[in-house]
Amino acid sequence: MATISLPQLDGGLFLSDGGLETTLIFLEGVELPHFAAFVLLHDEAGREQLRAYYRPYLELAAATPHAGFVLETPTWRASTDWGRLLNYEPAALAQANRDAARLVRELRDEWQPRLAGPVVLSGVIGPRGDGYIADAPNSVADAADYHQAQAAALRDGGVDMLSAVTMTTSAEALGVARAARSVGLPVSISFTVETDGRLPGGETLREAIEAVDAAERPAYFAINCAHPTHFSACLAGGGDWIARIRCVRANASTRSHAELDAATELDIGDPVALGGHYRRLRASLPGLNVLGGCCGTDSRHLRAIRDAWVR
Repeated sequence: MATISLPQLDGGLFLSDGGLETTLIFLEGVELPHFAAFVLLHDEAGREQLRAYYRPYLELAAATPHAGFVLETPTWRASTDWGRLLNYEPAALAQANRDAARLVRELRDEWQPRLAGPVVLSGVIGPRGDGYIADAPNSVADAADYHQAQAAALRDGGVDMLSAVTMTTSAEALGVARAARSVGLPVSISFTVETDGRLPGGETLREAIEAVDAAERPAYFAINCAHPTHFSACLAGGGDWIARIRCVRANASTRSHAELDAATELDIGDPVALGGHYRRLRASLPGLNVLGGCCGTDSRHLRAIRDAWVR
């Protein structure tokens, strides 16, 4: 894996954003076909919607002593299969990824002077299939080949690292890690889990992390798109693999993936209670220092998480 230094590996608090797509769709009334936020990069009005989304989180980080920020691109769906569904040719899709990187670069230029800690630009790579179902790909080589183009475009756009998020199998996660190595960028690997703490593909969180670590050794691991009550029990046994988890981006809701997929209204849960869950995770995740949110979370949740963490 690339040896580029990442400041979050040295410790210290780093905040991030919340549930980009759910915020835009349910709270802002923005239409996102196939849950794809990158389509907003097409014109200035859409780009301003994205900037407006990020600002409350950057303001929160600026008001937090000693905090840095991991600023992630809106590219969860900006890979080949999803781009094809959205009528993006390969060249246009690569440009969209570069434009996403440029957007966060401009935000960093604007906000870095106001933050005590560094702003790290993270290029987001989502799963080839649905984020709740382990449907494709099963081959590490196929996954590496599939995600290579997006990894290269994000690198060319100027991100500091890549983040594979909502990974449902260790095979696809390994493929993204391999693609990241090929383009010379460090990568974080974030798995999602069901209510029993297992990945949608059936692996335990420990099995998935150890499988990826044995083959590629990414910069660190994360958990996203699951409520802390879904995975906190599987952390109780301790072990070296747990020390590799540095980031959590939890859902606001305690509902299962299937229930959330069928929901027609946003479940924002209890922001204060969610902050308490994050604080309790400190006991079982000694390396945890990158805090963000996922589906259903917004700046209210991140403020509650920040307040519980620094209290």
